[in-house]
Amino acid sequence: MTVYHFVGIKGSGMSPLAQILHDMNYQVQGSDIEKYFFTQAALEEREIQILPFNRENIQPPMTVIAGNAFPDTHEEIVEASRKEIPVIRYHKFLGEFMKKFTSVAVTGAHGKTSTTGLLAHVISGSFPTSYLIGDGTGKGALNSEYFVFEACEYRRHFLSYYPDYAIMTNIDFDHPDYYEDIDDVFEAFQQKALQVQKGIIACGDDEYLQKIQAKVPVMFYGFGEHNDFQARNVVKSTSGTSFDVFVRNTYYASFEIPTYGDHNVLNSLAVIALCHYENIPAEVISDQLKTHKGVKRRFTEKTIGNQTLIDDYAHHPTEIKVTLEAAHQKYPTREIIAIFQPHTFSRTQTFLQEFADSLKLADKVYLCDIFGSAREEQGELTIGHLQEKIENSSIISEDHVEILSQHKNAVLIFMGAGDIQKFQNAYENIQV
Repeated sequence: MTVYHFVGIKGSGMSPLAQILHDMNYQVQGSDIEKYFFTQAALEEREIQILPFNRENIQPPMTVIAGNAFPDTHEEIVEASRKEIPVIRYHKFLGEFMKKFTSVAVTGAHGKTSTTGLLAHVISGSFPTSYLIGDGTGKGALNSEYFVFEACEYRRHFLSYYPDYAIMTNIDFDHPDYYEDIDDVFEAFQQKALQVQKGIIACGDDEYLQKIQAKVPVMFYGFGEHNDFQARNVVKSTSGTSFDVFVRNTYYASFEIPTYGDHNVLNSLAVIALCHYENIPAEVISDQLKTHKGVKRRFTEKTIGNQTLIDDYAHHPTEIKVTLEAAHQKYPTREIIAIFQPHTFSRTQTFLQEFADSLKLADKVYLCDIFGSAREEQGELTIGHLQEKIENSSIISEDHVEILSQHKNAVLIFMGAGDIQKFQNAYENIQV
């Protein structure tokens, strides 16, 4: 039996793909560096073997799936070529794999991971569904009919795929180390739209998505009256959000979600629209929306003493804003504290003022040193440049997180895409 060997199995796409193949009863193993990554926990739970990189790992009969971060000169890829063992790049493998199912790509500058997780949960209420989420989670359902996956616009990676459907949540300028400007981002999404086979579900409240051209039907969702799927009568409470959905101005159904903020209403609307198009009953959609437990690193809460700690991946001004708004909805009477670690110098420099403006929604802001990327130069920029723009903000280090304990009964939100968790872990350790 052929073994699938993953070069770089701890990658955020590679790990869930390995999980999917394992769940579908394929033989799977992989290799990576020995540093711990959160993506390996699910591999270890499934007892998928993770080896240190070594050309001796490559033995027939085997198919090698190579992560995009590893060049053709990597020792295992070279060894596979020498032994005439097939090597398939991650994106190419995934593009071929999804042809076996009704595939749904979830893409957009923000909300991809949350929407992918929610859609997979809702569809699985009616059909066996496999899914691949960018938080390192994958599941392969035997006899799967649907395949739901997160498709990232970074470096135009999502152009490797030709899915049946695409959900497009929004278009925003991000990844300034790669994209030149918002028009460059739009051009990538426009190209993606032309690769979709059956239909596009797009947020009609987004000015850029309104301009998308496609060869397939485009259904719009949002709060505006021009949308095909519109949320009306939104009621926000400390226990969640309820709203009515109108399809082309005709009442369809009412829904409740155990989440907070307008962005979660929009993510739910996208899921409702896709499921409506695929004839999944409203009752099933409603039940599944109520029971979704969320995805990793998206408003993930725990209670320590009299404080609530929230871990969130927010690393763009738009995401910070919606995360803080959601916290205010759920905890309207409590102090909201933001602990933010900017991710990459290029993003921090590009959005310096926007970061400051979005963080002002918190009652108090603590800033961590910028988490740089190996792909970029630091230049002159420091965290002090952001601090200057936020009144009453403080810089915090991993060694001095005890200052956070002075905020009694507060909600502490640790935000960032780098290693912000180490600050939360350090704080939790001194509370024990």
